[in-house]
Amino acid sequence: MTRRTLELLAPARDAAIGIEAVNHGADAVYIGGPAFGARDKAGNAVADIARLCSHAHRYGARIFVTHNTILRDDELEGARRLAWDLWNAGVDALIIQDMALLALDLPPIQLHASTQTDIRTPAKARFLQDVGISQMVLARELTLQQIQAIAAEVQDAVLEFFVHGALCVAYSGQCYISHAHTGRSANRGSCSQECRLPYTVTDSAGRIVAHDKHVLSLKDNDQSANLHALVDAGIRAFKIEGRYKDMATVKNVTAHYRQLLDRVLEDRPELAASSSGRCRFKFTPDPERAFNRGATDYFVNGRQIDIGAFDTPKHAGIEVGHLLRVGTDHFDVQLASADLALNNGDALTWWDRQGELQGVPVNVARPLAGRTWRVFPNAPVAQLKDLRKDAAISRNRDMAWERLLDRKSAERLIGVALTLRDVDGGFRLDAEDADGHRASASLAFEHQPAKDAARAEATLREHLGKLGGTLFEATRIELALTQPWFLPAGAVNTLRREAIAALEAARAAAFQRLPRGKAVEPPVPYPEDTLSYLANVYNGVAAAFYARHGVKVIGAAYESHEELGEASLMITKHCVRWSLSLCPKQAKGVIGVQGTVRAEPLTLVNGNERLTLRFDCKPCEMHVVGKIRKNVLKAVAAEPIQFYRTRPAAKDVQRRSTRA
Repeated sequence: MTRRTLELLAPARDAAIGIEAVNHGADAVYIGGPAFGARDKAGNAVADIARLCSHAHRYGARIFVTHNTILRDDELEGARRLAWDLWNAGVDALIIQDMALLALDLPPIQLHASTQTDIRTPAKARFLQDVGISQMVLARELTLQQIQAIAAEVQDAVLEFFVHGALCVAYSGQCYISHAHTGRSANRGSCSQECRLPYTVTDSAGRIVAHDKHVLSLKDNDQSANLHALVDAGIRAFKIEGRYKDMATVKNVTAHYRQLLDRVLEDRPELAASSSGRCRFKFTPDPERAFNRGATDYFVNGRQIDIGAFDTPKHAGIEVGHLLRVGTDHFDVQLASADLALNNGDALTWWDRQGELQGVPVNVARPLAGRTWRVFPNAPVAQLKDLRKDAAISRNRDMAWERLLDRKSAERLIGVALTLRDVDGGFRLDAEDADGHRASASLAFEHQPAKDAARAEATLREHLGKLGGTLFEATRIELALTQPWFLPAGAVNTLRREAIAALEAARAAAFQRLPRGKAVEPPVPYPEDTLSYLANVYNGVAAAFYARHGVKVIGAAYESHEELGEASLMITKHCVRWSLSLCPKQAKGVIGVQGTVRAEPLTLVNGNERLTLRFDCKPCEMHVVGKIRKNVLKAVAAEPIQFYRTRPAAKDVQRRSTRA
């Protein structure tokens, strides 16, 4: 990666999905290894990752492995050994959160900063570059202007940004509510998604402000309209969220952004893709067909009021028509267009009168007259809540679409120019691909003048161009012959196969993994000299790392259970007051309202759970405040937490404890 290349970075739950991400245009793929990834249910064996690397490297695409949980002291050796195994498997980079990894004996592999490192300032981004990070994903909450400020400070590392997928409501790495309530740590790869639950919001007087709403649940990120602006701001890697997403979703969304980035590259000839080949798709990409909660570009263009998916965290789907009538075992739907059809296995949704999303899978769908379809659901009609005449019907699973994407849906080919020459004693075929790699193959064969020159030339071109099953497509075929010669089809095929095999070998020999970033010496100071639990320091090596970079006071990670009182369990740029039009800034200048609205705390209630919302208006941030549950302390107490088993090297480091 350089400042002159753009990278489309796609997710993969497993190697099969990763291979299809490459086939659908990804310049790089990120995937979880067998351990230490921040999605604990998306792990993969090293052998499977090696297979993915082999496929990706044929196109010059790269594979990054998430190595991004915070680590206990007793896990450091295992993480180090796994890093070597991944390097030997061909992995191009590790995505990390724990700074201890920078101090371990790792292979010369690139290290990329995970979203969990929470990069929001030029100072922090510059620090990470100066300690050897080669690529870093910036916080999703940044505006274009803030991205530009970071790009001005970071000259050597590649800047990456999430352009699509689910949004964590908290600053990444700054959310502890899952651990506090369930013992499942987001920093350890096991988030229980408390942010997607419904809450009742009450004010300081106990009055209900919002009832049973998903006020911490956000719409999904979609930066489709902002790619040019992000390039201008300094972003060079465009990341799609979704290591839990299925094959169809990854194919669809990757293809969508491949097409958009190709248009950007057409408009900007000074830039190029970071890998090889052009994609052709057998479907029209449409991100609305993928799981989504509605779209938002979040804070890229400033604070927006409509970023929340407060009604439901589920996928409502695309509206297809309305309900005509309800029978005892079926219901009839009139579709909005004659181009639409329903399928057995579809899933249909509607909103009930309380604003809750309802839905049911389709057992059998039968066409009636015109645009009317009869649906036999896989649940008793009498049990379907509020299924009523004229209700808008949407579809959030389209079996015809899924069957389309189950099949081969793309091909990715690299252009190659072929030149056939006659040489002493036979023929030589020269091949040069679009990246400038060259190879040749020779064939000893008697020169026999062609009886029919036109037919001989057509036969040669036909068989030289038969590149099916390879990475290549012929963009030019030149017959640099001294005269028309006869060459049997079998001989041409042999010459072509050998030349293409040699070209693939030349590409493989030329592929090099990018060098690891070099740390600045002497060690640069960290932007702060005091770290709280928010720094996620969970082992002695990480503590020593920060001490070496000038930090004087280091707090233990929240998971070490030193913060037993009330603490910020989530810090977020999303503001419930703003979204509910209760922010004092919104009331400013409004006659009769200004001065009556104050940023007093609110309370979130879910069953017996109560969380306090506190508002820090200067940086315009919200803190979700609560305590760790006693049952979590009991359940997780047996976990071997040894924060300072390995003591920091710097003698002046203090261990700050907030234990009661």
